[in-house]
Amino acid sequence: MKEFKDKVAVITGGASGIGRGLARHCAREGMKVVLADIEEAPLKETEKELRNSGADVLAVKTDVSKLKDIEALAQKTLDTFGGVHLLFNNAGVQTGVQRDKTFWENTMADWEWVTGVNLWGVIHGIKVFVPIMLQQDTDCHVVNTASVAGLISGSGIGIYKVTKSAIIMLSETLYLQLRQRDTRIGVTVLCPSGVHSRLNDAERNRPGNMQNPPEEQPLTPEQQALLNFFLEINKNAMPSDKFAELVFRAIREGQLYLLSHPEYNALIKQRMDNILQERNPIVPQLS
Repeated sequence: MKEFKDKVAVITGGASGIGRGLARHCAREGMKVVLADIEEAPLKETEKELRNSGADVLAVKTDVSKLKDIEALAQKTLDTFGGVHLLFNNAGVQTGVQRDKTFWENTMADWEWVTGVNLWGVIHGIKVFVPIMLQQDTDCHVVNTASVAGLISGSGIGIYKVTKSAIIMLSETLYLQLRQRDTRIGVTVLCPSGVHSRLNDAERNRPGNMQNPPEEQPLTPEQQALLNFFLEINKNAMPSDKFAELVFRAIREGQLYLLSHPEYNALIKQRMDNILQERNPIVPQLS
C-alpha cells in the first residue's frame, strides 16, 4: 500500500501513545481516521485534536477484547466511510511493572485481562476486518503492534511477552496466508522498545471485575530493578510521531518486521543463537 489520501484507517488504542501518533500521521496523509479506544475522555480529546487539524474523524468507544465491540466498530466504519484500507491492531496493556510477578504468582485475572486485550484484540481485528478488505479487492494493510519484548529472553513482564510473541507469529502466518492467496493486503508487525505512551499506567483501564487485591508489601529487589529499568526506558523513549513515520515507511515498502530500536538487535540475535545451538538462556542483569 503506497497511496493513503482519502483512504480509511482504523486504529485501536488510538487515543494515546503509539495509537495517537499513528492517528496524527494518518490525518497528515489525508486519510479518514477511525479512532477506537476504551478510555472515553482521551478518545474525545484526540478526536477534537484531529478534527481541528482538518481531518475527517469517527471516534468509537471500543473494548477490543470483545468480538461484538469489534464487529460494531467495523459496521460503524462502513456506515460512515464505506470501507477500510488500513487497520492498526494497536491496543495493548501490561500489568503494573511496580508489582511484576512470576507466572505462578500471576492471578487468572492478570492472564484474562492482558491476553484479552493484547492477543484477542488482534485476533478479533483480523477476524472481522480482513474479510472486508478481501471483498473490497483494493490495496490494504494490516499493522499489528507487538514488541521487541516478544523477541528477546528475560524473566520479567511474562504475560505481556507471551502475548507479544504470539502476535509476531500470528503476523508472520497471516502474511504468508495472504501471499499464498495472492491478495492485495500487506502485513507489518511492530516490535518497538520505548515509545512515549501510557503503557506502564495501563492499570487505569483494568476492568473492575479483573482487579487484584491491593498489595502493601515492599518491592522485592527484582521488582525494583525491573521498575528502574522501565523508568530509564521511558525517560529516553522515542516520540510517538517519530515512530509513526517509521511505521508508514514500512507500510509503503511492504515490510513485515519493523524493529525500531537497533540497540536490541544483539539480544535478539543472542536468543536466536541460543535456540539454534540448543543453549539455555541466562537470567539478564538489569541495572
